[in-house]
Amino acid sequence: MSSISRDDVAHVAMLARIQLSDAELDKLAGQLETIVGYVGHVGDITSDDIPPMSHPLPLTNVTRPDVVRPSLTAEEALSGAPQAEAQRFEVPRILDEE
Repeated sequence: MSSISRDDVAHVAMLARIQLSDAELDKLAGQLETIVGYVGHVGDITSDDIPPMSHPLPLTNVTRPDVVRPSLTAEEALSGAPQAEAQRFEVPRILDEE
């Protein structure tokens, strides 16, 4: 696995809009590198007689019937929105496009 650099942590923090000090960046880079190392060890433990699974216990999806019910119109839903465009909420852009 590749190592996690201080620049990688700074980039992710910038995307998450989290301000970190230089000391925090150094500390987190080391901690994340340790976590990635532990995750890498999981692949070493696999055994052919243990089937792969996503959860240790079986899961059952509980759903309700898909029934059409009365709901708000687009105009009612957008009536309290500060800005709307083409029957959608208009929000400020937060990610730069490249």
